Amino acid sequence: MLPNLRQTYFIIFAGCTSLILTALYMQYQMGLHPCPLCVTQRIFVIVVGLIALAAALHNPKGFGNKIYSGLGLVSGLIGAGVSARHVWIQNLPEDQVPACGPGLEYMFETFPLFDALALLFQGDGNCADVVWSFLGLSIPAWTFVAFAGLVALCFWQGLRKA
Repeated sequence: MLPNLRQTYFIIFAGCTSLILTALYMQYQMGLHPCPLCVTQRIFVIVVGLIALAAALHNPKGFGNKIYSGLGLVSGLIGAGVSARHVWIQNLPEDQVPACGPGLEYMFETFPLFDALALLFQGDGNCADVVWSFLGLSIPAWTFVAFAGLVALCFWQGLRKA
């Protein structure tokens, strides 16, 4: 028996929560500090999770479900795009890697908000470092896989009848 819409939204929320807890574990217990693109990916995981939580609590029917699933789908696709860019940067030849930029705190203290956000999405040389991998895939590659699953679930939710 398949889970109903509400249960599936809670599953999406739980998955996003697990991803963020894993990222925090890697940061604070393993000492793997996030680069700007990592932070951006985290933001989109949180956005998808919050949309799913809102949908689970609201338990929408019909068009409302399509709105929530569409918002989750778009957020997941943007996150997947950021992950794909990150993997691309990691696979560039050394001479083509962008220069390392300023730290996140400095960016948000010094630049206007939209300029800081643009720099965050762009990534820098710090993003090219592969600091951890599992089964030959880096953290951004695994995050891309996670976004692909979240996108698939959100798409499926939009097709389902309430």
